[in-house]
Amino acid sequence: MGLKRDDRYQLTARGKRSVGIDLKAAEGRSDFLRLIEHADVLLEGLRPGVLERLGLGPDRCHAIQPRLVYARMTGWGQDGDLAQEAGHDINYLAISGALHAIGPAEHPVVPLNIVGDFGGGGMLLVAGVLAALLERNVSGKGQVVDAAMLDGTLALMAPIYGRWQGGEWRDGREQNPTDGGAPFYTVYATSDGKHMAVGAIEPQFYKSLLQGLGLDESMLPSQHDQGRWAEMRQKFGGIFATRTRDDWSAVFANTDACVTPVLSMSEIEHHSHVRSRGNLQQVDGVLHPAPAPRFSRTPGCIRSGPVVRGSASPTTVAEWCQED
Repeated sequence: MGLKRDDRYQLTARGKRSVGIDLKAAEGRSDFLRLIEHADVLLEGLRPGVLERLGLGPDRCHAIQPRLVYARMTGWGQDGDLAQEAGHDINYLAISGALHAIGPAEHPVVPLNIVGDFGGGGMLLVAGVLAALLERNVSGKGQVVDAAMLDGTLALMAPIYGRWQGGEWRDGREQNPTDGGAPFYTVYATSDGKHMAVGAIEPQFYKSLLQGLGLDESMLPSQHDQGRWAEMRQKFGGIFATRTRDDWSAVFANTDACVTPVLSMSEIEHHSHVRSRGNLQQVDGVLHPAPAPRFSRTPGCIRSGPVVRGSASPTTVAEWCQED
């Protein structure tokens, strides 16, 4: 048997109330529609057509609450050839071209499933909902927001896609300024098996990088001589490999070289900037990312830790409606 899940660690469920409703039952659908009467926004993440088949689609909901922002989160979108097919973050990245562009020259690598799910999906959904709410202030009407992870990932790829079409980006990995191909924008191993991240793109930052490495710029190829990049990566890598990550962190501290240690998750909370800015906050003995972005007049706060899905009492529906 597997270990019982500790819901304290479901960080995305913090600060919520959760009640379970059976939408296949008449009573559950009735509760759903009661909530809609008092709602500003509905977020749903089912395959296209599921809520329509239950009689709870946008038309039904807007008949009850015309101001409702009906936001739909899917991988492929509400229509198109793949709309009814299953998928995950890696699949949306694959079709968007993002997966092809990430990783070493030999093969793509699998990034954490935050690029498509949370970046291309969740952030796009938030932007769409906020835009619809602003438009509602003008029209007085709600609308459907169709947020697809593929759409959002393609939007994130727009700068790269544009540069490729303009002949400024090569359609391959480790061949471009910011995909690991350049010696001034990549990751280097240190003598203790850890790593340093280098992002010295601008000439003044590159000069600071060279100074930290003990190199004379006049004795090196031009920074943007792509034909010499592989040679320079090897040279820089050899130097980084002579000292530990903490040694290099000290060398580049308080410089504009854009060189930082690559931290493990267990190290993040101890970093001086994270501590000074309060990026992590403890709730019930568990570290949480602080609310972001930050607001000057109405600062956010973590109201409570994660809740167990469906843990609220059935009376929550009535209580929530009365709060409107």
